[in-house]
Amino acid sequence: MASKSLFKSLAGLLAPKSDAVNEAGGTAYEFSAKHKLAQYAATGCLNNTFYVSAEDQLATILELCGANEPEYIAQVALFARAKGYMKDMPALLCAVLSVRSPGLLAEIFDRVIDSPKMLRNFVQIMRSGVVGRKSLGTLPKRLILQWLENHTDEQLFSGSVGNDPSLADVIKMVHPKPKDASREALYAYLIGRSFKEESLPEIVKQYEAFKRNTNPGKVKAPDVPFQMLTALTLTKKDWQQIARNASWTMTRMNLNTFVRQGVFEDKGLIGVIANRLKNANLVEKAKVFPYQLLTAWISITDEVPGPVKDALQDAMEIAIRNVPQINGQVYVFPDISGSMQTPVTGHRAGSTTAAKCIDVAALVAAAVMRSNPDTVVVPFSDRVTPCQLNPRDTVMTNAEKLMKLPSGGTNCSLPLRHLNESKAKGDLIIYVSDNESWIDSNRHYGYGTQATETMKEWMAFKQRNPQAKMICIDIQPNGTTQGKERSDIINVGGFSDHVFQLIADVAGGRFSENHWVNEISQMRI
Repeated sequence: MASKSLFKSLAGLLAPKSDAVNEAGGTAYEFSAKHKLAQYAATGCLNNTFYVSAEDQLATILELCGANEPEYIAQVALFARAKGYMKDMPALLCAVLSVRSPGLLAEIFDRVIDSPKMLRNFVQIMRSGVVGRKSLGTLPKRLILQWLENHTDEQLFSGSVGNDPSLADVIKMVHPKPKDASREALYAYLIGRSFKEESLPEIVKQYEAFKRNTNPGKVKAPDVPFQMLTALTLTKKDWQQIARNASWTMTRMNLNTFVRQGVFEDKGLIGVIANRLKNANLVEKAKVFPYQLLTAWISITDEVPGPVKDALQDAMEIAIRNVPQINGQVYVFPDISGSMQTPVTGHRAGSTTAAKCIDVAALVAAAVMRSNPDTVVVPFSDRVTPCQLNPRDTVMTNAEKLMKLPSGGTNCSLPLRHLNESKAKGDLIIYVSDNESWIDSNRHYGYGTQATETMKEWMAFKQRNPQAKMICIDIQPNGTTQGKERSDIINVGGFSDHVFQLIADVAGGRFSENHWVNEISQMRI
């Protein structure tokens, strides 16, 4: 009988030698400067992660910007905002361009800075001095003035929620010239100066009338952001009116609040809210991360009405509907190790998300199985942990099962070894991990002398399955991988639904070496 270890060793000789050490101390392959910048932009939130501090992330991003051409920086900013739905990183890249290439900043500004929140992020970063200047400068100031001019009174008023800086701070910095009496009154109102009340925009008049109302429940709640109203004295009828006018995102985030405030006692509102949540146009417009829907589902109480719960599941089906049907055998490897138990957007005082990295991994696995019932899911940490999943169950149900599995250390080669030991056949492998494998590293030899164990196992798998492809989805900001980028291995970062489109591209044969970087490089400026 042929020696398994001998053939595995021969396969390992053909695999590329590692050239880096990851944050966990394991051998790895280093991404190119372009791929690194894309990885950080698609996954970094400038918060502390399990392995990397917010300060280190910032320093790395600035270093990578120095190693990449301004045009590519602009393309990454567009991609991270339009397809990754990120906030901090695209604003930071715009700030970098204000120094590196002001002309390119002008080209992409309105497409990246597409909300008052993004505008405030951009100004905050500029004022911090991290990109080499503390003043806005002539062009950024002009771009902000144009941004203010191009938005309605209602948009500016609704976007005035938030501080450090507030929209009022931005207005004070750039001194916009009001285009009419209504805008003049609004600017004065926002920055605390005297104004003509009769000239205020109608929405501001409604808000002020509601604030002054001494007979709760008699004055209709205005259609303004949720945060503007919650500090006021509100009746059940007020809350019901707020829920009736709420945005899709505000609805998703406040279902338990609606229960506490008696919103669902109005039976008609149950249907209104359920229809809102499962409205495909609203789901797409909200740019919701699929994992945020999973988090909402897990967090809601039993008192939330059944139709509303069902609507969340319908919304999930909409959010993941570009998960492809794949010809051939698919395996998904969700990483359930200890580092995956940390918040997907990192730790930050007062704003840490409840969603964890494991949630994203579980969701991808469950979503792929939903579209491809024969998919085999192999959860791993320092061991392979069997989990009985039913492809007929909802994405929510299967994801919850995976999220509850016990964790351990990280051994990324383990699930591939598991397949090789059983001589499994397959066409597509999908890893969802933070890529910080360390248990399978041969530290005696160090990097540069041998391939990673994941690459050795992949080469052995490829001997039986020469047409197989592997996608490594990395959901944390780092610069290394366990599977070296090449024609049959695609590395991608992020936790929005754009990863499903990449899976579709690979499954459909529409991919190439450096596929993700090439896709970003095709963003039109």
